[in-house]
Amino acid sequence: MKRAAAVLLVGAVALVGCSGGGSGGSAADGIKTISYAVDDPVTLNPGRQTIAFAQDRVLFSSLTFVDKDGKLSYLNAESVTSADAVHWTIKLRPNWTFHNGEKVTAESYVKAWNTVAYGPNAWENSGQLVNIAGYDALNPAKGKPATTQLSGLKVVDDLTFTVTLKAPDGQFPTQLSQAQTGFFPLPEAAYKDLDGFGKKPIGNGPFKMTDPYQENEPVTVTKYDGYQGPKPAVDEITFKPYTDMTTAYTDVQAGNTDILFVPAARMAQVKKDFGDHAYVFQGLGMNYLGLPLWDKRYQDIRVREAISMAIDRQAVSNVIYGGIWEPATALTPPGEPGTPVGLCGDLCKFDPAKAKQLLAEAGGFSGTMEIRYPGGAGLDDLYNAYANQLRQNLGIKDVTATPTTDFPEFQKLRTGGNLSGPYFSRWGALYASQQNTLRSFYTKSGGCTNCIPYYTPQVEQLLAKADAEVDPEKAIQGYVDVQKAIMKDFPAPPMFFEKYAYATSDRIAGLAEGAGAINLEQTTLAADN
Repeated sequence: MKRAAAVLLVGAVALVGCSGGGSGGSAADGIKTISYAVDDPVTLNPGRQTIAFAQDRVLFSSLTFVDKDGKLSYLNAESVTSADAVHWTIKLRPNWTFHNGEKVTAESYVKAWNTVAYGPNAWENSGQLVNIAGYDALNPAKGKPATTQLSGLKVVDDLTFTVTLKAPDGQFPTQLSQAQTGFFPLPEAAYKDLDGFGKKPIGNGPFKMTDPYQENEPVTVTKYDGYQGPKPAVDEITFKPYTDMTTAYTDVQAGNTDILFVPAARMAQVKKDFGDHAYVFQGLGMNYLGLPLWDKRYQDIRVREAISMAIDRQAVSNVIYGGIWEPATALTPPGEPGTPVGLCGDLCKFDPAKAKQLLAEAGGFSGTMEIRYPGGAGLDDLYNAYANQLRQNLGIKDVTATPTTDFPEFQKLRTGGNLSGPYFSRWGALYASQQNTLRSFYTKSGGCTNCIPYYTPQVEQLLAKADAEVDPEKAIQGYVDVQKAIMKDFPAPPMFFEKYAYATSDRIAGLAEGAGAINLEQTTLAADN
């Protein structure tokens, strides 16, 4: 559940952790250093982490890599191939090593994936491997597994292994990219002390640890000279934990910290405060207004359409997010290749007159409308804005926005079907494919516990058809067909394509945009640093 909560909330909640002092340092001695504000990571083990993405993405390298345009390339893998989307062969590049000099081999991946998937270990990123054959045997409904190994994994030689999936999935190579850390390799040295490994991991990435992680203390990583991938632009990165990202925001303004993922509470002012040192990148987050389809008041499609057209998305973005968030026009974010442009049409355009007409044709709305969302996540302004617009533009007198105590309380209400009005609903994809967002939102096994209770055999069948395509273009068209089918029922309004905002100190000359996050290791420094 921890991993799911992190995926659901990242980008919608200010990152948190304890203020560390000192700036990124100068490069007068020839060493290029930067500092980055983060939440306290808890663990750096890639199979277990839920909030240490930035750290693990520089300590480890993935098999494949997806750039900001959604283009797939190979990193630690030389190739990932299949003729049927079920049986895959992965060949590794030679001469890659872990930071302790140990060779990265096929066994480094197979043993790691078995460990991540083994149910009794209860590793948070286990679900990323759910479609590999044998996963169910490692995660039985009752009792201890009879095996410790995934039947779908086989080592062929030092640099080759095969993967058999439970069902065809042409998106498998994309799933092996940089944000799905459950697919990262582990060295043999890790298994001697997995708890200790979480504090000082030995990776195969461009940076290595200098000292073990200590709770709420800065973590510094240095460039690994033996790295076989793209060379980093900096020599050293210090990850500084903060308990309050508004404090981090002030520290970056003062030059005490170099890079910050901007919290929602500061997004409206970041461009004014930072000018050219404010960066906005395309995100993989999709923001909906969930609707309780189990409540008969929301079962008429005209009511759902009226709610969508009664909210001025652009005005909300302007006031709360400084115009950074983009009003949604499809069911997946633009960062996922092939997302259709303008699919939502008039249903996602602000038209209060039409909204009132649709609601009247549906027989109006009876009773109160209570909008619920997780408290403590920086979402108050957004959901109060939704409530105000629905009250004013639909003429529903009693519309309120009520936070829960925290995310676990919200999750309990949602999964129990104990919500009677619109609610927080979002997903932050871990890999750049329409598959990730559509499966998360529109299948019962998708893992998004705050999403929309709309599951149909037609959508399942269309998703399976798209998944089975090895040809990327055919797969994209298949996912567009899924979106078109869902739009006919319009189960809930898509609200925003989330954008990611960063702020930097004057020491930073440029940030490198990646798929859903910056490529921190490619940060460029100003000429005088």
